Amino acid sequence: MAAAVKFICVLGFLAVFSIAMIERVDGASACGKASPDEEAAKLAPCADAAQDEKAAVSASCCQIVKRMGQNTSCLCAILLSDAAKSSGIKLEVAITIPKRCNLANRPVGYKCGGYTLP
Repeated sequence: MAAAVKFICVLGFLAVFSIAMIERVDGASACGKASPDEEAAKLAPCADAAQDEKAAVSASCCQIVKRMGQNTSCLCAILLSDAAKSSGIKLEVAITIPKRCNLANRPVGYKCGGYTLP
């Protein structure tokens, strides 16, 4: 009986561990080898514009967003990352940056965290 309980506990641990690893791999795959949390640091020039919709968007921020916007799923993963949340980025404001930068090829209509990119 004790062996059966031990076996079930080991199986449960392996299942939880496997799910955690799959989630980690999926998050990292959105941005290639780097995790969204690691990539979030690159958006530092966008900090003010991502917190206040009326703040001016710097040219350096627009350059970064233009480059990251080529991989929309990565950009969304970055905006939804723990690093972005802890830095005070407001998703509903941050998703307006591509439009505020007047990016011609921005991902209009892409859904990110319950919001649609304008």
